[in-house]
Amino acid sequence: MQHVQEKMVQVVGLRKNFGHRTVLHDVNFEFSAGKIVGLVGPNGAGKTTIMKALLGLMTTDAGNIRILGQPVSAATHAVVTQRVGALIERPAIYPFLSGWQHLQLMTTSAKQIAWVVQVLQMESYIHRPAKRYSLGMKQKLGIAMALVNRPRLVILDEPMNGLDPQSVKRLRVLIGQLAQQGTTFLISSHILSELEKIIDTVVLIDQGEVLLQRTMAQLQQLARQSLVVRTTGNARALQVLLQADYPVTQRGGNLIVTKPVALTPLLHTLLNARIQILKVNQDQEDLETVLLRLLAERKA
Repeated sequence: MQHVQEKMVQVVGLRKNFGHRTVLHDVNFEFSAGKIVGLVGPNGAGKTTIMKALLGLMTTDAGNIRILGQPVSAATHAVVTQRVGALIERPAIYPFLSGWQHLQLMTTSAKQIAWVVQVLQMESYIHRPAKRYSLGMKQKLGIAMALVNRPRLVILDEPMNGLDPQSVKRLRVLIGQLAQQGTTFLISSHILSELEKIIDTVVLIDQGEVLLQRTMAQLQQLARQSLVVRTTGNARALQVLLQADYPVTQRGGNLIVTKPVALTPLLHTLLNARIQILKVNQDQEDLETVLLRLLAERKA
């Protein structure tokens, strides 16, 4: 696809103050079209503020934002929203309008509305007034409103809030399919176990600063690997392995070998000491563990 390397979003030197409090400090990041980018960080890190700035919903004190090369500001908000779909904080829902009528506010294309209703499986309630929607139904309607125009860029703030596990999986598959067709996604979520299944790139933000931007492949290289070993005699096995200079600790009913080591010699060491092995697993840190460790290391 010719637009794969096209710069979708460029954020340079972004700063935002609320009174005397600086909520964004010199924020810089960029990503190409067709990527799925996770914007992650603790509560109050500045994620929603960045998303609002990207949409031109909020003025900033310094820096600039470009989407597809075009500058974004509060003045260009109307132009931006034609190319960008978004769900930020809670969906804006009118209680007496049906879901279908909400989608008609976004597009005149009945074909596009029918498509998004079908892919999100909303057929059974789409013509009901929105005041009768559950939290999950409202969330799906907000996602549908962001997607219905098939925009080039979709910004989703906590899109999995209130969704049941089947709906989360369906949304994940849909995002993957749309990204393959060239749609770019910027997604913030606290559910990192779900996020890491779909994103290409992570932008980690804390206290209004971007700490890192890495691809998932790069973060997997930073993930620590360990061996989890269970034996019939863990206390003796721990002593045997420590005497053989293995980096090992005991956690619950398991022995954890904290650095990558050759498995066969380790097993021979235990078997030669007549210790019976019940279980051996390879363990790798998940995205959440890696990011929490990086945050802790930075604060230390």
